[in-house]
Amino acid sequence: MKAGIHPLYVNSKVICACGNAFETRSTKELIKLEICSGCHPFYTGQQRLVDTAGRVERFKKRYSSTEGKTVVRKPVKTTVKKIVHVGGAAKRKTLSTAPKKEEKPAKKPAKKAAKAA
Repeated sequence: MKAGIHPLYVNSKVICACGNAFETRSTKELIKLEICSGCHPFYTGQQRLVDTAGRVERFKKRYSSTEGKTVVRKPVKTTVKKIVHVGGAAKRKTLSTAPKKEEKPAKKPAKKAAKAA
């Protein structure tokens, strides 16, 4: 390893919002957590609501406005826009590594027979 470019790897203290604290090694001396293995429902087996930034309250507020009923939305009319090509019907060139197909020459119109006089 090159000298002088790596951060110091020191003993650090980890503190959770639930009050649980433990020591580990890290590049930071103090790490603060919102949830740890001591309070997470997956590890503790307790069913508990883990709310981040009020999302549960926001959902309950939205759900209470409909009083538990399913809301049916009105169908939205969609308009289909006609695609107009600028510059006429130009043939596009395609890039491909496949061998080119030979184009057959266009058939010439048959000559009309001379009228008998």
